[in-house]
Amino acid sequence: MLNKQILIVDDEPDVRAIAKLGLELGAGWQVITACCGEEALSLAANHQPDAILLDMMMPDMDGRVTLEYLKSNPHTQNIPVILVTAKAQQWERENFSGMEVAAVFAKPFRPLKLAEQISQALNWLN
Repeated sequence: MLNKQILIVDDEPDVRAIAKLGLELGAGWQVITACCGEEALSLAANHQPDAILLDMMMPDMDGRVTLEYLKSNPHTQNIPVILVTAKAQQWERENFSGMEVAAVFAKPFRPLKLAEQISQALNWLN
């Protein structure tokens, strides 16, 4: 679980800051952040993070489109993606079932539990 690098993609600066702080304090992971899908694609390709936390609802390029680009690029297609969404109702979450994601987390999340949730979702626990 040590030395993981996580890319957080969210258009809300507060969400990025809280998630970053939670992962750095909670697990000692390195965190990079992106404010939009386009920035996320560049950072993912250049940094090859161990996982990506991807917000579904963003202006311009939303999470679904960003995910499609990530999965179509040979350099980023194998990076596990966890969707983060305010759409937590079961029927809304079923819309994500055909997508190639490791997990779907609901907003708001508990920042100090985030590293543990990611580790469980990606089987990073010892």
